[in-house]
Amino acid sequence: MRLAASLLLATAALATQSANAADSRLGDSYKFAQSGWTYVHLAGTPEQIGFQHGSLLAREIEDNVHVYAVEAPVLTKRDWAFYRETARTMLWPHIEPEYQAELQGIADGLKSQGSKLDVWDVVALNAQEDLATYYVPWLDKKEKVADPPKLAAPSHCSAFIATGSATKDGKIVIAHSNWSSYAEGERWHYVFDIVPKHGEHFFMDGSAGIITSQDDFGVNAAGLMITETTLPTTVGFDPDGIPEFERSRKAMQYATSIDEYAAIMRKGNNGGYQNSWMIGDRKTGEIAYLELGLKHTPLTKKTDGYFVSSNFAADPALIRDDTPTFDPTDNRKSSVARHARAEDLVQQHYGEIDTTFAQQYLSDHYDATSKRVGGSLRTLCGHMEMSSESDPPFDSFGAVSGKVMDSDMAAKLTFIARAGHPCGEDFHAAPFFAAHPEFAWQKPILNDMIAGPWTSFHAGEKSPGTVVGAMER
Repeated sequence: MRLAASLLLATAALATQSANAADSRLGDSYKFAQSGWTYVHLAGTPEQIGFQHGSLLAREIEDNVHVYAVEAPVLTKRDWAFYRETARTMLWPHIEPEYQAELQGIADGLKSQGSKLDVWDVVALNAQEDLATYYVPWLDKKEKVADPPKLAAPSHCSAFIATGSATKDGKIVIAHSNWSSYAEGERWHYVFDIVPKHGEHFFMDGSAGIITSQDDFGVNAAGLMITETTLPTTVGFDPDGIPEFERSRKAMQYATSIDEYAAIMRKGNNGGYQNSWMIGDRKTGEIAYLELGLKHTPLTKKTDGYFVSSNFAADPALIRDDTPTFDPTDNRKSSVARHARAEDLVQQHYGEIDTTFAQQYLSDHYDATSKRVGGSLRTLCGHMEMSSESDPPFDSFGAVSGKVMDSDMAAKLTFIARAGHPCGEDFHAAPFFAAHPEFAWQKPILNDMIAGPWTSFHAGEKSPGTVVGAMER
């Protein structure tokens, strides 16, 4: 009896030690919900940050993977197994050990919560922007796929950055709205406060399971203020390059100057998720515009003025070689119309730009082509579900969040954000499906997208009742 009791006690002790060891990896991580966002604090080594991420957000990551797994065969004619295998064989060898460790940590955190997802699901999730509209079209062409899906670099996002005489106080103001499918975007409402063992403390928006912002709005402790919008109709992909999701995460974490940021994004450029990057350095007041194509990557810097961005290619050589079908004069296109409206708004308010103006900019519903007010595919606050001209018509796609920040806020790792349409309008799935039954395939993944209030978030923030080291149960 004593031996059996001793064995039971030893077994219980081992189980307790194992549970404590798992708990210790959670460190001081935590999450809480506020104004339609989920705030997530992570800290430590790559393995610890990954484990905390996977453990705290296990159910949310499973849900996120489900969205892309449903979308993949419909939009790209490639199933989730294809993306998993691509993650394993093509991407993984080009991911440096630090981020391999973090991605594996996410998978370990998921496993600790009983999830069946593994590291290849995690990598495939992170790489969706690299793969779905960059690698797959390249591969379809290489393999001479008959009747391939119509895939092109999407027109994601509206943004600007301004400094000097353009702004109310002479300091930097930056703003960005994420455009995506509403199924993806309704789940792209996370605020990540990350304190890595190496590199800079950084603060960004993001999506569950992804190690970078992915719509790329954030700030780091070195004073860099960062955002981007997608370059339109880009071509080309280098399967031997470094995934964009790794380069954008590394730049956010390690860059301390505009030139360092550009160098990290250029090195190993695989042509995935080609963007126009806007970078500000609050320490100097300098702002920059990096058009990161595959063949051309021009960088323009200034200490006075502004850059607007709306999926609009500007550099002539880049247009010729990286976005060959883009016509910067075709005002029927969303990117061209939004570019015109953005220029007009910034010029009207030149010298008065602040975060209040930035919120109004992202909420704007004026169509510069039709000269009418009302959300559409050509308004800075995009509403493709209202437009017969979107492709496909009335697509459930558009602006899904807004974020704004100025230099003073950046110094405190703070920004203001709104979940849902920046204008404050809600999207309801049931009437959308009733009016557009052709999108019924989205029913398993498309939910209501309710706009929250503009809300300030800051690094180190805790809500009442936040439990440090809280695990999913």
